[in-house]
Amino acid sequence: MKRSILFCASIIIIFGVQAQNKGKAGLEGRKISVVITAENTNFRLAKSTQLQFSPQGQPLETVPCVFVDPSKTFQTFIGIGAALTDASAETFAKLPGEKQEEFLRVYFDRDKGIGYKLARTNMNSCDFSSGSYTYVAENDKELKTFSVAYDEQFKIPFIKRIIAAAGGEINLYISPWSPPAWMKSNKNMLQGGKLLPEYYQSWANYFIRFIKAYEDQGIPVWGLTVQNEPMAKQTWESCMYTADEERDFIKEYLGPTLWKNGMQSKKLIAWDHNRDLMYHRASAILNDSAAAKYVWGIGFHWYESWTGAPIPENVKRVAEAFPQKQLLLTEACNYPFSWETFDQWHWGENYGASIITDFNNGAVAWTDWNILLDETGGPNHVNNFCFAPVHADTRDGSLHYMNSFFYIGHFSKYIIPGAKRIACSSSRAQLLTTGFKNPDGTIVVIVMNTGDSQVEYRLYVGDQAAETVSLPHSIMTLMF
Repeated sequence: MKRSILFCASIIIIFGVQAQNKGKAGLEGRKISVVITAENTNFRLAKSTQLQFSPQGQPLETVPCVFVDPSKTFQTFIGIGAALTDASAETFAKLPGEKQEEFLRVYFDRDKGIGYKLARTNMNSCDFSSGSYTYVAENDKELKTFSVAYDEQFKIPFIKRIIAAAGGEINLYISPWSPPAWMKSNKNMLQGGKLLPEYYQSWANYFIRFIKAYEDQGIPVWGLTVQNEPMAKQTWESCMYTADEERDFIKEYLGPTLWKNGMQSKKLIAWDHNRDLMYHRASAILNDSAAAKYVWGIGFHWYESWTGAPIPENVKRVAEAFPQKQLLLTEACNYPFSWETFDQWHWGENYGASIITDFNNGAVAWTDWNILLDETGGPNHVNNFCFAPVHADTRDGSLHYMNSFFYIGHFSKYIIPGAKRIACSSSRAQLLTTGFKNPDGTIVVIVMNTGDSQVEYRLYVGDQAAETVSLPHSIMTLMF
């Protein structure tokens, strides 16, 4: 049976927790604010008892510890967010007004919600659209008929509401799933196929027209990916590029076209597919200086299920080899959708483990898949239904929160764009950890317990430590 998690007064109050700042004084006696989410409890982003640093000596190996070194800083955090798909926009439009406001508040208000500052949206249709569509008429190579009128019914109003809820600014990037069918080798937006060489320039121009159309609507575009999942022939919208084909499209068409149109500042993201082939694709593109000069970063997804396990180290390999480029997870979701498994705890842990590992391996941002779906796990025109952190039951206008929503919130609410990742390490495998130093100097440490037993541990910064307990299957955000 599906469950709706109500945002009662106690939960709303904890959304206002602020890390304490005591200037340049030492850590001794410094208070640590703690927020926790845990299985088999009512804790959902819940304020816990404050901790306090005190002098501690060398810990024994028998004492579990998390070690934090704020003096060692790494990549700069950009943000966490989700995809604003047609499915999300259509579902949002079916909600009553007060539920629309709740949705906007809990996702985009940093005080009363979890503070998303990043978003992705589809250019042309994707699987999470009600049907296939493009923005031009058949065989219009010159794009004379280009219009985003289709998006004006649901998606553009939805994105505008989100920008307003996020304080007037959000980093939005766009991704195509397929060019129009007539530009492709298989004459079909679905089932893979390739972009025909005679349409390379038309397709590059298509990106420009889309960006300008959205910006004319008051929706700034921060970046773009070249192609969603370019090595996957899918039953839904898809288009395949080899590494050499993507490299050449970037350096000969898309990159020069962006620059020619004054869009050098747009963040051009290559790959946008799984971690498994990530290094191969990155090396093929970034070792070519003519292509690399246009590329801001490499995007990746988490769907390596056929390999038996995720391959997070591939993110680190790219970060090590190409430190001048940015890395970001561009899509992730749990699936297949079912109300019977809606409350299973591992859904949230999947997110927590991936976010911690991806940031520790060098990612600067993390983008969930659909931000909102309906009671079917859609709408979706090819029956590829999946979970979102929040689902709407459009039959009664209710909102239902998965534990993944709260797991994501442990990062997105408390780590501020511009933060620097800092060194964090754990002495126990079941305690996963990462940490950041916010622009205001606040230290944010996340500790996630994936085990079935609680762990009493010490949080160490230098020779100061605080003792606390990590509950079974829990995630904690500690701030000082």
